[in-house]
Amino acid sequence: MSLTIYGIPASRAVRPLWAATELGLTFEHVNLPYQGGATRSPDFLALNANGHIPVVVDRRAPGKEVVVWESMACALYIARHHGQPDGRSITPVDAGEDADALRWSFWAVTETESDALTVLMHRMVMPAERRKPELAEAAERRLAAPLRVIEQHLSRQREQGHSHLAAARFTVADLCVASVLNWARPAHELMAAHPLTHDWIVRCIERPAHVAVKARGI
Repeated sequence: MSLTIYGIPASRAVRPLWAATELGLTFEHVNLPYQGGATRSPDFLALNANGHIPVVVDRRAPGKEVVVWESMACALYIARHHGQPDGRSITPVDAGEDADALRWSFWAVTETESDALTVLMHRMVMPAERRKPELAEAAERRLAAPLRVIEQHLSRQREQGHSHLAAARFTVADLCVASVLNWARPAHELMAAHPLTHDWIVRCIERPAHVAVKARGI
């Protein structure tokens, strides 16, 4: 069995890279950028006809190769099929945790990702002369509603002694959602209005596995 992950950490590929690193897996990392046409080669398009990173190739046995694309699917797949449901790792331990991982991951994509990315680009990443503060402000107004949802959930979790989305421990649900909401952290007023969410994001991204992926490029 061998695992290959295509994509650079400064992209959505951080999600499967983070998951594999959290689990202590041995894997091949193909540091493929999303710019410059690298994802349009015939070999890569044979893996993902959409021409996007990340892609996970899981060679489970001779002649049995599983190919996964879409970053959330990649992270969830790695947690489910390469982790142990032992109540210590990021892998869901039961159907309830698995459901939380699925619903919160889809929630992050449908309710927050586009606006969080807009905040990141127009508050931080783009050159100052190209930023449009009005786009960031509109995105922040839209993000207020879903952030209220997760803030209330984290409050209920804390009342039950749970410090994370699906359990008392960090799971793939936290990994997937924090990887998105971290993009919204440059919206300082929005974060200040949702302190539990901001604290939870910081705790997630400061985990050694995430730091290692971002710093060492694996």
